Amino acid sequence: MNTFTYARPGDAAEAHRLGSAIEAKYLGGGTNLVDLMREALERPAALVDVTGLSTTIEEREGGGLLIGAGVRNTAVAEHHAVRTRYPVLARAILAGASAQIRNMATVGGNVLQRTRCTYFYDDDGARCNKRTPGQGCDAIEGFNRTHAILGASSACVATHSSDMCVALAALGAIVHLRGTNGERTLPITDFHLLPEGHPETETALQPGELITAIELLPVSFAVRSTYRKVRDRSSYAFALVSVAAALELNDGKVKDVRLALGGVAHKPWRAFKAEAALKGQPVTETAFRAAAEAELSAAVPLRDNAFKIELAKRTITAVLMELATEKA
Repeated sequence: MNTFTYARPGDAAEAHRLGSAIEAKYLGGGTNLVDLMREALERPAALVDVTGLSTTIEEREGGGLLIGAGVRNTAVAEHHAVRTRYPVLARAILAGASAQIRNMATVGGNVLQRTRCTYFYDDDGARCNKRTPGQGCDAIEGFNRTHAILGASSACVATHSSDMCVALAALGAIVHLRGTNGERTLPITDFHLLPEGHPETETALQPGELITAIELLPVSFAVRSTYRKVRDRSSYAFALVSVAAALELNDGKVKDVRLALGGVAHKPWRAFKAEAALKGQPVTETAFRAAAEAELSAAVPLRDNAFKIELAKRTITAVLMELATEKA
């Protein structure tokens, strides 16, 4: 591990000033960044510890929540308003990692979690455009069972690894940022980027920009929401496919729906096609399956992961059926 400086700023303005230095990194719980530093995949010259900033969960006018970037994942999952008004978020967080990691990880750090593609981590033996732009991607012709089926490019087929972000995408969360030009907000569906020709650029963050909070807008029907994660073992594994969903019904038909997928793309995948296909449709397994078919129509499998397409369709259908038959 390279040498680096360490600073613990007193407020967001000081954090941004320190974080704007060349090769500086913001430090949350460190559950991903420190791993990457040990593997020499990240070599920051300075760490700016922001865990003492933005550590509250505040009520917003109209019924939303403002979750500080420094709030621990466990605290979010256990918060009464999150559990009762946004259960999909609590369940997604509890599906991720171990209790020890959730106790350390912060919301801001989770949003910036990097891919767990094994070719990205294999600095000595594999080519990776995300790690070294222009080098090539050995995952495309390699063992790619866990890789992307939606939104990938010829430059990168890695998947995003956060469970929490899939729920945030379904909820239409807003990312609050502080940068050189002041504060701004960005929908989380626009925050993470698809790889296209530049997989090394993973987010819309500007240099030195700091995540200060995540805002949950009021979504009344999110009280009927859930998260299902399909993985190779029952604990501590990343998703092959995951589904975050919220469903509003009226007179036997779908009035509104939120749907996002994890484990299938370079970013949390908001299933806009499926949502559009579902609105106004009868609450039937056939209609849910048709919506899943519409969303996955653009899927492109690799050599080892074609099973994910059918798995995603079945999981979407099962999750929507679960919500549709849930007692109010």
